Amino acid sequence: MPEPHALPARGRVGVMLPRDLPVGDVLPYARRAEELGFDQIWVVEDLGWRGGIAQAATVLAGTTNITVGIGILPAGARNVSFAAMELATLAQLHPGRLIAGIGHGMPDWMRRAGSWPASPLTLLKEYTTALRLLLAGRPGPANGRFVRCEGVVLTETPDIVPPVVLGVRGPRSQEAAGEVADGLLLAEPAAPAYITASLHHLGPAASANTPEIITYDAAAVDDNEEAALARVRAGLEAIGEPGWAAHIDPLPFATELRAHRAACPDARHFAQTMPDAWVRELSIAGTPDQARDGINARHAAGATSVVLAPAGPDALTALDSIARALPHKP
Repeated sequence: MPEPHALPARGRVGVMLPRDLPVGDVLPYARRAEELGFDQIWVVEDLGWRGGIAQAATVLAGTTNITVGIGILPAGARNVSFAAMELATLAQLHPGRLIAGIGHGMPDWMRRAGSWPASPLTLLKEYTTALRLLLAGRPGPANGRFVRCEGVVLTETPDIVPPVVLGVRGPRSQEAAGEVADGLLLAEPAAPAYITASLHHLGPAASANTPEIITYDAAAVDDNEEAALARVRAGLEAIGEPGWAAHIDPLPFATELRAHRAACPDARHFAQTMPDAWVRELSIAGTPDQARDGINARHAAGATSVVLAPAGPDALTALDSIARALPHKP
């Protein structure tokens, strides 16, 4: 019988693999991230770009030690039995190096693909419960409203079962993560106040079980703070829109931020004219020491892994730049 995954290590720092990275740069980027000392690299699955499992498999095979996270696989997009087979194979071939992120997916994308369920939360809970059982080598649960895999058993299972985290925003979905998952993946921006609020939604039982809390944030590091802040602003353009309310509500300047967005003609103007203090709170940006302080603040708020999404026109150059904020290691 496979062993459960190890308890999450605190203080991890990861980096995101940009979804628009030229294909020839994918492996050089991943190998450079490992060489620079990042603990994790996270691949994304956005409709129309690249598949999460294929990217994860390639990066795992092309690197040696770095942990690879998939953030996220939409629950409505794949049959759970076959998703479990794919993830179990990756975890079996690369022991202890995989984290599986599952979520609802963006509603517009999922509807376009014909995969948005009548009850997204019910699907997510059923799917996550079944996936974790299957990865652990146990029979699939009784058939539910959406997920049907009763009695399915994987023959090939990993020695180390990968954590399954939910990439979700809303309080009810985060509460569900506390019930059925190994933790949370918090999309950007993940300011400390948002991390604290999300941990509260997980509930006391999840907190007692030491959940994984992975956070994403746009990042730019430069010896010139103003240059770093200017570079990261493009990554904050969407956060004034209604879909990001959960990220903004816990902030002390939430009311002012919404008023600022309402007064701006578009998202670009909103981000470019946002006060520097807000940019600092909503990203990992500034000098190496300032960016390191931002990482530490997220760890102090409860993040087990802080994942940086490098901002800048050249991804490999931006990767080297943000690595300057990595905590000093003995």
